[in-house]
Amino acid sequence: MSLPKATSLTETLYSADAVRAIDGYIINKSEVSGFELMQRAAGAAFRRLMKQWPDVQQVVVFCGAGNNGGDGYLVAANAKRHGLEVRCVAVSAPEKLKGDADSAYQKALADGVEVTRWERYPEDARAELFRAGPVIVDAMLGTGVTGEPRQPFRQAIEACNQSGCAILAVDVPSGLDATTGATPGAVIKADVTVTFIALKAGLYIAQGPEFSGLIHFEPLVDALDGESHGQSGLAVKFDWDGVQSMLPRRPVTAHKGRFGHLLVVAGDRGFGGAGLLAAEAAARTGAGLVTLATRPEHVSSALARCPSLMVHGVTHGSELSPLIEAADAIVCGPGLGKAAWGQQMLQLVLASGKPLVLDADALNLMALRVAMKADNHVLTPHPGEAARLLGLTVPEIEADRVAAARHIQRQFGGTVLLKGAGTVVDSGEELPGVLGGSNPGMATGGMGDVLSGVLGGLLVQGLGLPDSTRLAAALHLAAANRAAMSKGYMGLLPTDIIDTLPTILGEAEGSVVRAIAGGAST
Repeated sequence: MSLPKATSLTETLYSADAVRAIDGYIINKSEVSGFELMQRAAGAAFRRLMKQWPDVQQVVVFCGAGNNGGDGYLVAANAKRHGLEVRCVAVSAPEKLKGDADSAYQKALADGVEVTRWERYPEDARAELFRAGPVIVDAMLGTGVTGEPRQPFRQAIEACNQSGCAILAVDVPSGLDATTGATPGAVIKADVTVTFIALKAGLYIAQGPEFSGLIHFEPLVDALDGESHGQSGLAVKFDWDGVQSMLPRRPVTAHKGRFGHLLVVAGDRGFGGAGLLAAEAAARTGAGLVTLATRPEHVSSALARCPSLMVHGVTHGSELSPLIEAADAIVCGPGLGKAAWGQQMLQLVLASGKPLVLDADALNLMALRVAMKADNHVLTPHPGEAARLLGLTVPEIEADRVAAARHIQRQFGGTVLLKGAGTVVDSGEELPGVLGGSNPGMATGGMGDVLSGVLGGLLVQGLGLPDSTRLAAALHLAAANRAAMSKGYMGLLPTDIIDTLPTILGEAEGSVVRAIAGGAST
């Protein structure tokens, strides 16, 4: 079962240009004027502010020159009418405002909002300004701004970030590229972002999750009925709640032979833990049988940790070939190394024709070879490995993660899972998938090995490459988030994720388990 092609504005991630085109369609083709749309946006932002900080008494609203600034002036007007103390700061000269943004400014003045220009707050006066506003509203730079913010915006952004105040960003945090999630300069670090019309891809990928905080989507217009009106999305957002229904269901008469045999080829000398993490994660994800092929010196420790595995010490390719023949799919790469042993193992795996999950050193070795395009593999690079595969730098990969994943997929085929905040899954379909959410506790060695094992464990149970990949990415993150609730971020280990996998999977299949238990004989 594959994910449906998303047409809903609540699922599809758009570029900034596409969102502006949808916005223009609303104004030109419906009875909603641009100023009315701005009023709705401001009202939604103010309601979210009050819901998030119900005891707030003072706000400081920073406004720019465009429609984002117009939203800000109307937020200030809303706050004033509701009895809040309002400081409204014009970072750009109000006389530069035009059209709806100017109308918003005039309405704010008419409602009693006092607007002060940013340059009238010298550095020694800013502390008093921020003391007056425990909540800052950022309405400086909208979706139309790319590149590094110029002065005086850079200075205002930095002052807001250093103020210690809570920050609500209107539509996008100022300085964040709404399409790519890149941060070429100073960026507002929001606690909450209220975004409108359609979801901007940059909020969910690259640096977007770091600077956007909690994201709340307000469509503003019901008449669209979720239609994008000719605008193509960049990706489809997915999460565990949305994909867990793809998990294979187990009949009462199930046996291990129905759920596949996975071979994990991993762990050169000194890297035995990587293969063990992948193999144990696969077993915890429901693979019927898991075989680990590794260096002989790692066999005893692997069996001591997880005796349900079949562990084989392999020194030469002739010992690997019968294991490949018995497997339904193969994970290759964790701790593989780039020496002769790893090269020989990878060569045999690539020649097998079996469904493959290629990670870590398998990708590093592939980057040194002539590109081999195939449809039977999943590549799971982190940004550094992606850079090596494409001959680029990590900043170039991170500048447009969706495009980077698409380039890898076109060059190497199969399905690509580009790891990192806003994980991207691209299988060459119309729209890639972007996993919503992130977990800083996963920034430690071995997490990618666990993901490879989870992916391999799902793949051998009969799911196709794209579905297995989306499901694995979402399951991996869900388990990490659950583990972090008790372990925190700094102390999170890959084994914590493995130990939590049965809990997450058990909750997803809970209704089935209860039904079976309820019908059992006593």
